[in-house]
Amino acid sequence: MSAAIRGIPSCAADAWRTWKGRVKRVVSLSAAGMLRWLWVSAVVLVLDQATKLWAAEALRLYEARPVVDGLFNLTLAFNEGAAFSFLADAGGWQRWFFAVLAFIMATVLTVWLARLDRGERMTAAALALLIGGAAGNLVDRVRVGYVIDFMDFYHESLAGWPGFSTQGHFPVFNVADTAITIGVVLMLLASLRRTDQHARPPGPAPDARQ
Repeated sequence: MSAAIRGIPSCAADAWRTWKGRVKRVVSLSAAGMLRWLWVSAVVLVLDQATKLWAAEALRLYEARPVVDGLFNLTLAFNEGAAFSFLADAGGWQRWFFAVLAFIMATVLTVWLARLDRGERMTAAALALLIGGAAGNLVDRVRVGYVIDFMDFYHESLAGWPGFSTQGHFPVFNVADTAITIGVVLMLLASLRRTDQHARPPGPAPDARQ
């Protein structure tokens, strides 16, 4: 066996290591680029916690402070359950259940964000909002054992509608909930846009005679 043939395995191994290192570097740079969207999550978290601290100090529990008559109050409420007070009276175990669930969701969404292509900006913004909202309510559950809500939208014409009380009030919510809602809407819009792009027929082929 000639020296050239014996050197083939060594060259192949070197080429594999080089290719593997470059792939890892590209993946790492891509992830780092998309994880920059976490600044949106950080802004949501700061705004959410700042407004909750203000509400807990400035408002009295369940006492409505009118801001826009017939439409919007500031009403401090403590929610030990999930959305719409689900499991609020479960006895205390739900505190850590929802805390662990929020942590898992935030972790999964962060991994998803890191794996996005650079062009998927709407999905990245949606994930960042969802992460920030989940983190905001997670901090509440770990810190005080319940989620602090204070935004109370209502209108008498909405009384009895699905999701509204008999007085027309929507469940009291916070900045984190708002970010989560916007994130879900953006995620749906991004999904619809991808579906539209896939369904769109390709354009006519260029004329070879030109």
